[in-house]
Amino acid sequence: MNYATIKPFDVANGPGVRVSLFVSGCTHHCKGCFNEVAWDFHYGEPFTEEVIEHIITLLKPDYIAGLSLLGGEPLEFTNQLGLLPLLRRVKEMYPTKNIWCYSGYLLDADILGKMAVEHEETRELLSYLDVLVDGKFEEEKKNINLRFRGSENQRVILVKESLQSENIILWDGALNE
Repeated sequence: MNYATIKPFDVANGPGVRVSLFVSGCTHHCKGCFNEVAWDFHYGEPFTEEVIEHIITLLKPDYIAGLSLLGGEPLEFTNQLGLLPLLRRVKEMYPTKNIWCYSGYLLDADILGKMAVEHEETRELLSYLDVLVDGKFEEEKKNINLRFRGSENQRVILVKESLQSENIILWDGALNE
């Protein structure tokens, strides 16, 4: 897996000050994507154990609320495999910090309906996520007033609560717009 960039102090991709990892590789190719350069799976730098250690260090301060995963597409299967060692470490080292993931895939139809059925790695990855912003960016539904998402079709989902209830449970902060 490659990654495009790491933002050590991000306030745009989840609540509070966060560390954001932008992975490389995406097959969605959404019209109007803000990060087209990261569609290429070979773009950026290799995601190594040293990079994981760097992110773990960046997450250490108390003022860092959590980790956000963006792309590219974090849930492309090859990226899931690359991210799992990081997510295991984050939850082990910082169990109270939350993990947000941005994906063009839909939780119910794509991730639970297909990926999690086929891959135990997807099920494990989901177990580490607190919030999933799902759905492809749709330029015709773009709305700059939305909180933590780019287009009106995207949902901000509480993952654990949704999995437990077997229904999509939206994050309350997304409803206060």
